[in-house]
Amino acid sequence: MARPHRVLTAMALLVLVAGGCGVQGDQALQPHNERKGPVGPIPTGLDRFYGQELAWGPCSGYATTSADRSAFQDPALECARLEVPMDYAHPEAKTIRIGVLRKPATDQQSRIGALMVNPGGPGASGMSAAASLTTSVSDNELGERFDLVGFDPRGIGASEPAVRCLSDSERDAERLDSDADTSPPGVAESEQEEREYASKCAERTGVDMLANVGTREVVRDLDVLRSALGEPKLNYLGYSYGTRIGSEYAESFPGNVRAMVLDGAIDPGQTTVEALVAQGAGFQRAFDDFADWCADRSQCALGNDPKQAVHRFQQLTRPLVDDPVQAGQGRELSYQDATMAAIQALYAPTLWETLDTGLAELQQGRGQTMLSLADSYFGRDSSGRYSNTTDAFDAIHCVDDKRVTDPEEVRKADRRYREAAPFLDDGNPPSSARDMCAFWPVPVTGEPTQPQVGELPPVLVISTTADPATPYQAGVQLVQALHGRLLTYEGTQHTVYLQGVSCVDDAGTKYLVDLEVPPEGTRCTG
Repeated sequence: MARPHRVLTAMALLVLVAGGCGVQGDQALQPHNERKGPVGPIPTGLDRFYGQELAWGPCSGYATTSADRSAFQDPALECARLEVPMDYAHPEAKTIRIGVLRKPATDQQSRIGALMVNPGGPGASGMSAAASLTTSVSDNELGERFDLVGFDPRGIGASEPAVRCLSDSERDAERLDSDADTSPPGVAESEQEEREYASKCAERTGVDMLANVGTREVVRDLDVLRSALGEPKLNYLGYSYGTRIGSEYAESFPGNVRAMVLDGAIDPGQTTVEALVAQGAGFQRAFDDFADWCADRSQCALGNDPKQAVHRFQQLTRPLVDDPVQAGQGRELSYQDATMAAIQALYAPTLWETLDTGLAELQQGRGQTMLSLADSYFGRDSSGRYSNTTDAFDAIHCVDDKRVTDPEEVRKADRRYREAAPFLDDGNPPSSARDMCAFWPVPVTGEPTQPQVGELPPVLVISTTADPATPYQAGVQLVQALHGRLLTYEGTQHTVYLQGVSCVDDAGTKYLVDLEVPPEGTRCTG
């Protein structure tokens, strides 16, 4: 099946472009060891993990990207690593370490607890997300009354070991290969590349790690972290894929939940194909909104007729399948990169201006701006180093979701995706090429099911009407499954909480602080 578009959240994008908020040196936190667990129920055989001591210290040594190296210098942040079993079925065997970042509450007398954050992906760094959110919570009750805690799920970022599949140069080369040839020889070549990719992931990461990198394990790590931090109940903020972590935690540990904000929901009961097609339709709607925005401008690369925008976009991008354009510094813009650049920009209207600039450059045979957008999507910095976000996304996706291995089913899915998102149609017939998951060396450990929750406090789900990556209806479905409360945001972007929309921010913060959900039917606009 055509490789699904990776769901990097708007919060992950903020981590890439925003640094942490600096504080005065006399506010720097001092290194110290801390043992606050075990707290709450302890699963059999896990006592030493739930009650472990955490060694807190400066965060600079935990940075894995250039953006982190800047943000993690903030002396108001402290970091540690949490030890967890690699395989929870054998906790006495090999262990791994989870990277954790904390910004302590500024009003310790009124402190409620720790608010744990996951920005989605899967594959995005929760440590980076928490560091980028410090400015958003510094002057409100969240920052005053909660420790802000970001964790890198197993295999990601500062967690050890990290999932690794491709080297930096191999990732650059992979991005230049658009895999657009859907003829039998082209399909055979694509599938051989996917086999080789799966083999490299197994060789460079380890089969035992790949077998234990899914959401099932992340949920258990999150409960270990809750206890080690001394928290009787979990306060959780999850964006995009982070909502899947939240919903599975609620199902596994309902009695350990105090509050959850789930923003940009993934429908946990949706099949792999249905989720992919729904996401394609979401990006097409965002593209149409971008085209409408473009039509109101005096000059726009796609012209002033929204009905022609898809055709104009295809005219600009399809030639790149065979003829990439120069993008400076010895690099080229491929078809894959051009479409990924558009997807990156469609996550938030704040990037539409950049997308228009990039498309205008493409008209002139230049690809610098579009390549920069694509670099952000794939986690490549200016030095040519990649985060492991894409590798981790693939590894988690391949164990979390049902694999599509029937070539005819793959072809039908590709056809449906092209129909749902025509601006991304490269003009070739639908492909039957299976993705890397069909050749993955370990079995699936997750499945699409609606969570069956027991006694659970009210959960707040935030869903955006024109969210390109996680469609609005998925939030409706998640609210029903968790018996929670829906907050609707009318807009075109992926996730919204703590991004400057006061109506949403105020409602979410009041819920986390006072446990009061907004009235039924609450809707917010920008």
